[in-house]
Amino acid sequence: MNDLGPMPPTPDVGPAAKDAGRLEPISPNVWAWIGNGTPNVGVIVEDDGITLVDTTCSPSVARALLKELQQFNRPVRRVVYTSSHVESVGGSSVFWMAARYGRTQTNVLLDQPVPFDAYKRLVPQFAHEYQQTDDHTSFTTRPVSHVVDAAAWLTEKVLVVPVSGQQAENLIVMVPDADTIFAGTFAPLSTTPNAWDGNPEVWADTLTELDAKVVVGSAGPIGAKRHLVALAAYLYACCDAEGDARRIPDGPWDDWPLRDLDEINTERAASLAKGENTVPQAMLKRLGLTT
Repeated sequence: MNDLGPMPPTPDVGPAAKDAGRLEPISPNVWAWIGNGTPNVGVIVEDDGITLVDTTCSPSVARALLKELQQFNRPVRRVVYTSSHVESVGGSSVFWMAARYGRTQTNVLLDQPVPFDAYKRLVPQFAHEYQQTDDHTSFTTRPVSHVVDAAAWLTEKVLVVPVSGQQAENLIVMVPDADTIFAGTFAPLSTTPNAWDGNPEVWADTLTELDAKVVVGSAGPIGAKRHLVALAAYLYACCDAEGDARRIPDGPWDDWPLRDLDEINTERAASLAKGENTVPQAMLKRLGLTT
């Protein structure tokens, strides 16, 4: 367990993004913030406060979410990071007083300097927010305060479960009394995933083991078990493609956005099959690190 890190000099201030998303009910006191072109967030409301699953991709979007949460008249007590990626942690500075739960990998990566240039390329619509300044207005992410490497109940409703595949170490949230899984970055639904630092085969294997009536991922609408099955089938197809994205067969993914990620996913699967744990060249090109 880490300490909470340095206290920001002031609470978060700044503009809130317009039309960033909306709260959709799942069951009593369990909600999903469905992003409007931005990542989804899980919202679990209890007497002592609110648990969030991820923090979206930027402070302005997180502020829009925070405004919606004011209707519950509860503080945000806990934040669960499903990964270290920007869609999980980019808005974390807004929830500066919350306890933050994540895996060891996420803890280590968030202790490193913010990859400003990578964030700008990955989320160009919010590139103006990923700025480094000489004062407290510099973009930052909040570190993990509680490392979770075994399944644990955070509250009477919230069960965190370590999984692997999208990264070496992910964390998902189960709310059993709502038969709901908040999978965050571990399950972008009806959207092409990006497995650049993951293991597509392990990821797919784990997805097939998850089961709930309701599934909320980092992207797409509120889903169900069939969406996890489709995502697993796509990842298996990437493994079978032997590095050639053209060999991915037709499937439910035909209408998914971001199919340009096929090249990254098939290259990553092929390199792992050869025992090479390397970042795909296609991903380096996406980040502007190679030609």
